[in-house]
Amino acid sequence: MSEFFKKNGTRSVLATIISILVGLIAGAVLVLIVGLSSKEIGLSGAWEGIRLIVAGTFSTGRNATGALAFGFNPQIIGNMLFRAVPLILCGLSVALAYKTGLFNIGASGQYLAGTCATLYVALSIPAGAMPQFVIWILAFLAGILAGALWGAIPGMLKAFLNINEVLACIMTNWIAANLVTWLFDISNLKNAVEGTKTGYIYKTTYGLINVDGAWTYKDGLGVATPKLGLNQIFPGSQANAGIFIAIIIAILVYIILTKTTFGYELKACGANRHAARYAGIRDKRSIVLSMAIAGALAGAAASLYYLSGNTELYWSVYQKLPAEGFNGIAVAMLASCNPIACIFTGLFMSAIDLHGLQLANLTAYNEYITDVIIAVIVYLSAFSLLIKTWISGRKKTEKPKLNKTASGKGVAK
Repeated sequence: MSEFFKKNGTRSVLATIISILVGLIAGAVLVLIVGLSSKEIGLSGAWEGIRLIVAGTFSTGRNATGALAFGFNPQIIGNMLFRAVPLILCGLSVALAYKTGLFNIGASGQYLAGTCATLYVALSIPAGAMPQFVIWILAFLAGILAGALWGAIPGMLKAFLNINEVLACIMTNWIAANLVTWLFDISNLKNAVEGTKTGYIYKTTYGLINVDGAWTYKDGLGVATPKLGLNQIFPGSQANAGIFIAIIIAILVYIILTKTTFGYELKACGANRHAARYAGIRDKRSIVLSMAIAGALAGAAASLYYLSGNTELYWSVYQKLPAEGFNGIAVAMLASCNPIACIFTGLFMSAIDLHGLQLANLTAYNEYITDVIIAVIVYLSAFSLLIKTWISGRKKTEKPKLNKTASGKGVAK
């Protein structure tokens, strides 16, 4: 049994579970403290808050007596799947870079580059000019390419000028935020149809048509990711085929990193750039490709999010970077940078986020308590090596005992 716990995979899973449990316990303690210190909430309200923190995904609201009710909530579960898509892909972006010896803190900027390219392509092609699925594919590929190009910038700075990728990524994040804001500001993609949404870009369900010589947008003529029956399983939710695409991409990343020569070269370069070069691996190319692929994954995250047809972008993005890029770091670290594990940690992070919304909607608590839970979980994931060592129960190596021979010299036993 002890050998089972010494396996790296087992220790990684247990370290993640321990991090999650400690995070949930810390959140429950915080909820209890806030509840007991508030006359409005009290002990009963604190108990409700703890239940929502742990199982908010299955909350169906309040029953006739005002008590919390739990059960299968298709809308919440469907929305969890939808929100998990960008988290999974941004987590993969960070995980792939980390596996190749790089820290991609620029996923937010790459996400914005993918957002801009996707919306420009999806909204600029006139409705009827080509089949809708072709427009969808072109917009998706545009987002991937834009993210890859933006990710390649810090990769090239690292490869050719030896500039730290963290500093380069921070720089490209804010350049992307201001550049994307400017590009949308000078465009005709801002939603002027709804008077209260002039600061928003059209959803991709809006199609460009010519009416009496003037180009205008009309809802229902654009593109959206197909539901593939998920709207029947999870009625009222935003769930679509994007979750299947994210899972397929995660599996492909895993195969590339663990089963191909190309993946081995990327990881070898990350482990020791100079040794990899000595072995005949083109280290500069590997670094650039690693960051480009990481950027492509972040761009794909943005594409799938906005191609859903349910979401719209506030174009003044220079004021705040998208949270998906930074949450991807949490997803990757909690998954120990395993591509397959990113699927599950992305789903978990999405669920915790929805638990916070349920907490705010059904109680007097603030939804940002869930941020504390996530912070604790991420903080503990940084100590994953220490947790793994503790789980394996490794002991300090004992000094070999010496047996004296006839000559009086000691030999190791």
